[in-house]
Parts: sequence; C-alpha cells; structure tokens
Amino acid sequence: MDISRDEQRILHLMAQGGRIEIIRSNGKTIGEAKCFTRDGWLYPDFGLELFRKLKRKKAISSSGGKPYRITQRGLVLVRAQLNNR
Repeated sequence: MDISRDEQRILHLMAQGGRIEIIRSNGKTIGEAKCFTRDGWLYPDFGLELFRKLKRKKAISSSGGKPYRITQRGLVLVRAQLNNR
C-alpha cells in the first residue's frame, strides 16, 4: 500500500520515538490530535484528518489510554530515510 508524503513524515517521526496525543471533546469524540517528536517538540503540520488516515490504515494504535504509537504495520509502511539530511 502506498502512503502520502505527509503520512510518511509522521510515520518516520514516530518510528524514531514520537507519539500522538489526542484531546477528547464531549466524552468520546476526538476533538484534536497533536504529534510530538521524541524530544517533546510539537510537530506543526499534523491534523485530525491525517490522524484518521493513519488510524484507518492501522499504522498507529493506542492501548490502555496511552498516547498513540507506531505499530508493526506502520513500520512496514514507512520507508527508510537518512537522518540529518
């Protein structure tokens, strides 16, 4: 399965130790999703639509109320990239 450039960036960031935290509104509805790097920096180009795409492709998951992390399927989808380039 082919993934977009934006999805590729997020999965690469998460493969390095990043996480996605969600903020719920009205109980069950997801109101906002934020992506953080492993250093704790907020990634600016991440929104609810991209979050839903990654979740639909089962590239990310959450367990026990913890932040979303990359899954084995997500690691297969992400292509290798050189760091610091």
